[in-house]
Amino acid sequence: MSAEATNPATPGPVVPATPRRRNRPRIDLRRLVGAALLGPASRGRLPDAIGHVVEVHRAHHPDADLETLRRAYVLAESSHRGQMRKSGEPYITHPLAVTLILAELGAETTTLTASLLHDTVEDTDVTLDQVGEQFGAEVRYLVDGVTKLEKVDYGAAAEPETFRKMLVATGNDVRVMSIKLADRLHNMRTLGVMRPEKQARIAKVTRDVLIPLAERLGVQALKTELEDLVFAILHPEEYERTRELVVENASRADDPLAEFADAMRAILRDAGIQAEVLIRPRHFVSVHRFSRKRGRMRGSDFGRLLVLVNEDADCYAVLGELHTCMTPVVSEFKDFIAVPKFNLYQSLHTAVAREDGQVAEVLIRTHQMHKVAEAGVVALGNPYPAPSEEQARERAADEERVDPTRPGWLSRLLDWQEAAPDPDTFWSTLREDLAQDREITVFRPDGGTLGLPEGATCVDAAYAQYGEDAHACIGARVNGRLATLSTVLRDGDTVQLLMGQDPASEPSREWLEHAHTPAARIAIQRWLATHPAPAEPEDPAPVGDPGAAKAAEATARSAADPGGADAPAPRPGAAVTVVGRPDATVRLAGCCTPVPLDDVTGFLVRGGVVTVHRAECDAVARMAGAGREEVDVSWGDTTGCRVTLVAESFGRAHLLADLTEAMALEGAEIVSATVEPPSQQRVRHTYTVQLPDAARLPALLRAMRNVPGVYDVDRAQHHAQASAEPA
Repeated sequence: MSAEATNPATPGPVVPATPRRRNRPRIDLRRLVGAALLGPASRGRLPDAIGHVVEVHRAHHPDADLETLRRAYVLAESSHRGQMRKSGEPYITHPLAVTLILAELGAETTTLTASLLHDTVEDTDVTLDQVGEQFGAEVRYLVDGVTKLEKVDYGAAAEPETFRKMLVATGNDVRVMSIKLADRLHNMRTLGVMRPEKQARIAKVTRDVLIPLAERLGVQALKTELEDLVFAILHPEEYERTRELVVENASRADDPLAEFADAMRAILRDAGIQAEVLIRPRHFVSVHRFSRKRGRMRGSDFGRLLVLVNEDADCYAVLGELHTCMTPVVSEFKDFIAVPKFNLYQSLHTAVAREDGQVAEVLIRTHQMHKVAEAGVVALGNPYPAPSEEQARERAADEERVDPTRPGWLSRLLDWQEAAPDPDTFWSTLREDLAQDREITVFRPDGGTLGLPEGATCVDAAYAQYGEDAHACIGARVNGRLATLSTVLRDGDTVQLLMGQDPASEPSREWLEHAHTPAARIAIQRWLATHPAPAEPEDPAPVGDPGAAKAAEATARSAADPGGADAPAPRPGAAVTVVGRPDATVRLAGCCTPVPLDDVTGFLVRGGVVTVHRAECDAVARMAGAGREEVDVSWGDTTGCRVTLVAESFGRAHLLADLTEAMALEGAEIVSATVEPPSQQRVRHTYTVQLPDAARLPALLRAMRNVPGVYDVDRAQHHAQASAEPA
């Protein structure tokens, strides 16, 4: 059996009652027991047992076809007849209760039909084909989606594989998960008859998987009650303390929230705004969290005020009146109407205070927003309304159904689950993914968007946009600025991902440290598993790619070359003339490596040597301030030059080979080169090159910057060295 119930007369742990929501009556199991025992009614007459369901359903859908519900109940009752729950009630009371929960949320007839039948295929002799023949393909799909896989076939993997199956089905039709959530809610309400250890196991799965799914689907009415039921089972002592707080507050003589509500009604009435002001008590988990965060609670902390209006514009009119006539708490204002949450939620949030220190939180929304806030995707009805003739023709070539209510997080979840064939990996990754309960939206340069969990990095954005092709990503620009792939993104950022052209590109092992989403982690781990790290050589090159050999060779040469940037030495003086000192020994400063056509100045240093600096070099001001003798210098006829360049790049395979080839094509001879070890995917290169003509320097810089992965190249500025000119 797939559902359990509690018998109030049976000793054992019973889940404490949670605060009930107005207009959400619970099903009367005793009445349904009697009605179910009567059996199906005569053909064409609605059975008494579903009378309450029909009454609630008609309130939301006055024109609903009730004949389908009648036939579904007749099949469910006859199929489950003789089956009993552990508490002793007829089993049919469970699908009836699940159906009532969905009816209260406003689910349409197809969902209610499937909920009445949701256990028939799993627990009776009814087959999916029979369901499809009698009720159509949609009901068949929904019943199949919530039917568990057999432990006989799947063993210990039955539970994770059942959830995988439900999630895949939910990807095509969100009503599958709506039925599952209602099913779990009724089972949690009636869990007291189970052994404590089984209660705890079911409560933990509910906490880790189903409550986050209810939150993401926006079904707050189910989510909050599930939270309270789990809280009572897993933390009974804290639950009891919270219950005492709620009871103590209820016995207060005064009610600050009622006083706030009366004042708001008067303000809105005087302003001519038609609005309904309601008090919304916090559920137990909310009270518990609030008390831990704020400490001692005041009367107004046990609930919030809900203002319901007819139009979107009225929401902002209410906000203006309240902020004008009452004292607003500015830091508490949030506009989820202009920017809805990822789970469809829309509302204005604010808070107002009065002189005695009481603060009331206020939610302002339309009636339709409120319906969606409570019921989420359930309130959206059938995601597959009958298509128009034109739409039907367009769909003829593509029979795959696309759910307009399918959110981005669900698409990402379905993508990565395909890459996690191992049930244990899927189960643990699913819990981790669902624990990330906040989502951000980042923008692509083409105007598209990416939905990512809060804390996601550029690595996550790359795999979200390109899948496994993101292995070739070499960097990113965030809001127009170059950034490493480890950069954490914020809501509203614009992200441009820089992709390498080399088909042999590979992900860095460091990326795993910055991958926040399951899709990124699984893709990187799968690549690493098929590409084991090579044994580390005894004398590793500065950067681990085939082009590193050239850099290593150049670095070795620089040890014997006194012209390197780290050890500047006198250079041929024919290129520079010292005014009034034609025989002076001239040295081009290594800190700024001046070249012909640069504005330069000279300083007399120890040994009668004249050191030549670019005019904008930082060392010029320091040497002038230290009293060095400044001399006039000018460039001679020689156009050749030696210059030190610093390149910043993202690490990738073959980068050094491509970079040195680009330099050679511009006629640059590499005199020395050093490459620093990569840090967070960034690599810093320093090259001293000899050019036959200084006029070719701008073209060389452009060629180096055009190499994929290189994001900046500039002339060297060695500040530390500049401050150490010889005396």
